[in-house]
Amino acid sequence: MPDRFDLLDTPLAGLKEMTRKPLLDSRGYFERFFCETELARVLEGRSIVQINHSMTAAAGTVRGMHFQTEPHAEMKIVSCVRGAVFDVAVDIRKSSPTYLQWHAVRLTEDNHRTLVIPEGFAHGFQALSEHSELIYLCTAAYSPEADSGLSPVDPALSIEWPMPITLMSDKDRQHPPIAAEARGSDGAAYGELR
Repeated sequence: MPDRFDLLDTPLAGLKEMTRKPLLDSRGYFERFFCETELARVLEGRSIVQINHSMTAAAGTVRGMHFQTEPHAEMKIVSCVRGAVFDVAVDIRKSSPTYLQWHAVRLTEDNHRTLVIPEGFAHGFQALSEHSELIYLCTAAYSPEADSGLSPVDPALSIEWPMPITLMSDKDRQHPPIAAEARGSDGAAYGELR
């Protein structure tokens, strides 16, 4: 059976980009969205326990930067099935050499790309088009007591959102700033867009 997924490492250890390989013909395409066997190298013994779907109505909207604390930390496998988003993961592993650095990828309904976000990362995105829809495959169920986040506009992260932010929830806006002692020697985190 042919491999239906290409996997690419990012500069942040453990964070991966994946591209689904659709089968094309005159009718359109068919693609494998999930296969436990083929994605065993990604899941590394984890199981998908929850699948979430979000729709963001307005371009410019930012959601994030979300994560769940232990013991409810989760891997997320995020894909865009309609529209386009600027999808961002921030390394929040304090022992990591890339602590507070971010990596972003454009996920669109046409590019068949996915961001594989392991435990130890915060996740968020900006909608680049109206009615952008994401599917999240998650390895842990949502737990309200473990719900946490970083401010998407914290200067310590210096996330370079590609559009002016037009909408953000009060909850996301109210995450406290990262303490100065958590920042790099020059006072900022670093990011990269692919």
